[in-house]
Amino acid sequence: MKTIVETLGKKNIIFKSLKHIEPKSLGTKKQIGIYLGTKLDNYYAIVLYVERKSRILSKDVEDYIALHHKVEGYNESKIYKKYIIIHAPLCSKAKAKLLEFGWRVFEI
Repeated sequence: MKTIVETLGKKNIIFKSLKHIEPKSLGTKKQIGIYLGTKLDNYYAIVLYVERKSRILSKDVEDYIALHHKVEGYNESKIYKKYIIIHAPLCSKAKAKLLEFGWRVFEI
């Protein structure tokens, strides 16, 4: 959690609260950190933290987009801001797809 807060703090993204959501509660087996944050202006934001050795491809991006919709159902409200922190090699097509769907991508 410390790396997430520090990475977002460097970009002046500050949350009032940041709550961890277990991936099992959303019905996924992915090894990923899912966080639901409340920004200072009372908007909800989702933060995904991906750390792995293999490359992130376009099919993985589709899973992350589906996770966003599951978190909206879990929280029962609209999530306006989407952030993803990636500690893995990222395919250029996957990055373009994330940006197309409104995600802010931070590569560590």
